[in-house]
Amino acid sequence: MTGPTAQPTDPETYASLHADATALLEGWQPTSPEAASARERTLTLLDAGPIAMSRQHRPGHITASTLVLDATGTRVLLCLHGKFGRWVQLGGHCEPVDETLVAAALREATEESGIAGLRIDPMPIDIDVHEVLCQGGSRHYDVRFAVLAPPGAVEQISDEAEELGWFPPDRLPEPLAGGTAQLVAPALAALRRSPLRLAP
Repeated sequence: MTGPTAQPTDPETYASLHADATALLEGWQPTSPEAASARERTLTLLDAGPIAMSRQHRPGHITASTLVLDATGTRVLLCLHGKFGRWVQLGGHCEPVDETLVAAALREATEESGIAGLRIDPMPIDIDVHEVLCQGGSRHYDVRFAVLAPPGAVEQISDEAEELGWFPPDRLPEPLAGGTAQLVAPALAALRRSPLRLAP
């Protein structure tokens, strides 16, 4: 679901998701000094209550995104975003159906890639805070995760992407969205230490 009509007017709709996001980030060890600063800013945003999970919150809201790697860990899946014309990781807004932030990230990755059977590392690999055009101007507090695609996965383009493509981590496409390249190293590290990793 996308667009304002998908958003409930009662912010308590997001109460359990808000509690999950708060607990997850409070227990997370940031992967870089920049991520540590973004985590503190995000926890401050969460002090606003469950409304911080909804795009209705004009000062800013939590989003969830993923860097999807293929089963060998040698390619990453990016989408050429239809609205701003840059290659970016998969992800988007939280929805009322999401019980956890990990579930929101996995739902977005599945919807935008068209790939069934994705597996997600439940610990974030990064947080990035950036300006967006939501609600006439807002901020995304984007919590990012590593995802592994099953062997032989074939992507399917969604309504939000002009194109999907697999790229070697050291040869990402241009123009690339700010903050996307910084996901590669922590994603590869996460999948090396995670049971999600299929390749030796």
